[in-house]
Amino acid sequence: MHEHSVLNPATEEVIGTVRATTAAEVAAAVAAAARAQRGWAAAAPADRARLLRRFATVVDEHREELARIEVREAGHTLGNARWEAANVRDLLEYAAGGTERLMGRQIPVAGGIDLTILEPLGVVGVIAPWNFPMPIAAWGTAPALAAGNAVVLKPAETTPLSALRLAELALEAGLPEHLFQVLPGAGDTAGSALVTHPGVAKIVFTGSTRIGKQIMARCAELTKPLTLELGGKSPNIVFADSDLDAAAAAAPMSFLDNAGQDCCARTRILVQRSVYERFLELLVPGIESVVVGDPSDEKTEMGPLISESQLARVRSYVPAGAAAIRGTAPAGPGFWFPPTVLTAESPGSPAATEEIFGPVAVVLPFEDEAEAVSLANATEYGLSGSIWTRDVGRALRVSQAVRAGNLSVNSHSSVRYSTPFGGYKQSGLGRELGPDSLAAFTETKNVFISTEA
Repeated sequence: MHEHSVLNPATEEVIGTVRATTAAEVAAAVAAAARAQRGWAAAAPADRARLLRRFATVVDEHREELARIEVREAGHTLGNARWEAANVRDLLEYAAGGTERLMGRQIPVAGGIDLTILEPLGVVGVIAPWNFPMPIAAWGTAPALAAGNAVVLKPAETTPLSALRLAELALEAGLPEHLFQVLPGAGDTAGSALVTHPGVAKIVFTGSTRIGKQIMARCAELTKPLTLELGGKSPNIVFADSDLDAAAAAAPMSFLDNAGQDCCARTRILVQRSVYERFLELLVPGIESVVVGDPSDEKTEMGPLISESQLARVRSYVPAGAAAIRGTAPAGPGFWFPPTVLTAESPGSPAATEEIFGPVAVVLPFEDEAEAVSLANATEYGLSGSIWTRDVGRALRVSQAVRAGNLSVNSHSSVRYSTPFGGYKQSGLGRELGPDSLAAFTETKNVFISTEA
C-alpha cells in the first residue's frame, strides 16, 4: 500500500498522509459511478437541482474549514482561499440553475418533426491541478453533475485534502453514494487508469501543456472527448495613452497572485517605449511593498511556491546578477521566492517565452500598436491577457488581434463562473464555465418523427 505525505509549503511540515489509489480501485470506482449515474440521470431535473443547491449550502457552511485546508496544503493566502471556497459554492449554485434549462431544439424539416435531445455522457473523469485545487475541480464537477453525469475526480498529489473533504460534504448534502468520488494518487497510475478506462466518457484536465498532450494522445486511441486547460504566457499591454498610475498599480498582483502559479498570470509586461521608463519608476514601489509571508496571516498578499522542485524551476530562470526589480521573501523553511520583474530580457529569452509558474515577470518595450500585437502573439500559448488604453477603438482592435481566449481591458480579470474560459493554441481545447458549460457534458441526439400517413 503506497501512501503520500502532504506538505505545508510554507513550513515544509507534513500535514497529512493520503493513500494512493491503484488502477484496480479506479476501475471499481468507475463501475460504481456508472451505476450511480443511471439513477441520477433518471431523476427529475428539479430534484437534481435541489440536491446541487443543497451541496452548495453545505459547502458554504464549511467555507472557513475548506479555506483553512487550502491555506495549509497549497500555501494560498487566507483571503484567496476563502474566495476559492465561495467560488465552489457559486459554481454549484450556477450549475444547478442550468439543470432545468438544458434544452434541445425543434428544427423545421419536411415530412415530420425533428428535435434534438441533450443526453448526459455517463461518467466524467476530472483531473485537477495543484495551483487552484478547489475551484478548478468544481469547474468540471459542477456542470457535469448538473447535466446528469457522475464524476470521478483525481486531485493533484500535492493537494488532495480539500477535494476529499468536498466529497464528504457531497454525501452530507444528500448526493447519491458513488456519484461524486475523489481518488487521490499518482498521475501515472490513478490518472492514467482514469484516462484509459473505456467506461469514462470524457476527460477534463487542467495542467501543463506537456501532460495535456499526452492525455490527448491517449484519449484519441478511444475517440474520447476531452477538455484541456493548459499553460499560458499572458501579455499585459500598456499603451502610452493609458492611466499609467493605474496600470502600474495593478501590474504586480496580475502575476504575483498565488505566487505566480497561475496559467493566466500576466508575466509579459509590454510597455510602449515612450512611457517605458516612467512605468518602471511607478512599478518599483508596488513590487517592493508586496507582503510575502505566512499565508494564514490576513495581511499577507503572497505565499510560498508549492514545492521544492517548483522553487528550483523558478530559480533557474533568474540567474544571479540579473537586472531586476525585486521584492522580499522570508528566509528559513518553506518554498519562498521574492516578487521579481526582469528588466533586461530579450523578447526571445526563456524567461520571456516559457511558462515559469512563479512570481517572475519580464517587462519589454514596444514602439506602436502593430509591434504590441506582434509581441503579444509571439508565444505558443494563448490563454489570457490585458490591454491598458483610454482609446476604445484601440481596445477593440487589439482585443480582436491578440490570439487569446480571455482578455480584459483596463483590468486583469480572466475568470468568472458565468462566462466562458479557455485558450487558443497550446493553451488548451474547449471552454469551461459560462452559460454553455452544461452542454459540454452532453451528447446531442437528433430524433425525426414522420408525420406522413
